Amino acid sequence: MILIGQYDSPFVRRVAIAMRLYGLSFEHRPWSVFADAEKIAQYNPLMRVPTLVMGNGEVLIESHAILDALDQLAPPGLSMMPAGAERREAQKVCALATGLADKAVSMVYETVVHERATSVWIERCLSQIAGCLNGLERSRLAHRTEWWFGANIGHADVTVACALRFLGDAHAGLFDLAEGWPLLAAHAARCEALEPFSEIQQPFKVTPPQ
Repeated sequence: MILIGQYDSPFVRRVAIAMRLYGLSFEHRPWSVFADAEKIAQYNPLMRVPTLVMGNGEVLIESHAILDALDQLAPPGLSMMPAGAERREAQKVCALATGLADKAVSMVYETVVHERATSVWIERCLSQIAGCLNGLERSRLAHRTEWWFGANIGHADVTVACALRFLGDAHAGLFDLAEGWPLLAAHAARCEALEPFSEIQQPFKVTPPQ
């Protein structure tokens, strides 16, 4: 399999870490959505990452769809997404985390790529991010198990950690997790201490299109 995209993307990173935790081997092509857009377009007309090329040549796009497909390759009982009612709750946690990451990315585009800072838009993004953080903190408080949904690390754990890492890297100082969301801060620190997280990472840097 071939995973396309740079690890400073929280969406690419969540897929790569999940693949590592599943023991799935892959070739990594760290293509940029700006500098390597034409290369990505050969596989994904949206020119977005992550894009995963399966062993049979099938191309999967969007991180949630990619992980859903990878879950089907997991050994029985080892899926990183719980079943039943917990599945819906885990999906909600993932949705809040990816929504948070999406808003953090939007702020990067607004201030760096577009070279503007519309105050109304920035304030709305900040409010949405804070709302996601509050919702995730409440959810983690309600799940005092070793990991979010039990004894084993799952997609919710990985997705939240990747989103928080991106938020801190891209918008340093805007949100003090330790002060306002201590459970999330502890969760992120625990994840980042794991080998797959330390191996699969990249300093955040955005290069606007020329």
